[in-house]
Amino acid sequence: MAVSLVLASQSPRRHELLKQIGVAHSQQPVDIDETPHVGELADDYVVRMAVEKARAAYKGEQVVLASDTCGVLDGEILLKPVDKQDAMAMWQRMAGRDHDILTSICVISGQGEHWRLCRSTVRFRAFDRALFERYWQTGEPHDKAGGYAIQGLGAVLVANMQGSYSSVMGLPLFETAELLQQAGVPVWQEGQ
Repeated sequence: MAVSLVLASQSPRRHELLKQIGVAHSQQPVDIDETPHVGELADDYVVRMAVEKARAAYKGEQVVLASDTCGVLDGEILLKPVDKQDAMAMWQRMAGRDHDILTSICVISGQGEHWRLCRSTVRFRAFDRALFERYWQTGEPHDKAGGYAIQGLGAVLVANMQGSYSSVMGLPLFETAELLQQAGVPVWQEGQ
């Protein structure tokens, strides 16, 4: 009998990434407070978010996978922009520079809680206000950590990247597959 996997997210990107590696799953969005604690380091924040999301969805009978992603520039956590002005200020600071994208995953099963943290580095292109204005108008950056989607229209903002592309998208597939297999969830399932 196949192990039932719950993805504690409503993200279509994470759903598609799991499908890409043939993992059958259902989705169960969770609602938690995602406010960083005062003085909390980005690494600690993103791990805490993935763990709290997984715990919120875990009912004791299935395997739960949760993930969280944030950007980091000069030690500051880059969350989803609150408005256009916030996005523009963020992009201007990131332009022509490297920033880190941290993604943490947490798997909870009858075997316990296990998590991983992945770090990738992205360099943005030089700031072109007209281009960034047009990008904001697409609506794509409104709900993205760091204010862009590397897998979408935001790809033209990225000059280069080091690390895991799928992690920057929100779910590091290598690490996810390892944790899921340890919990008894196979990859490359029939019918996926």
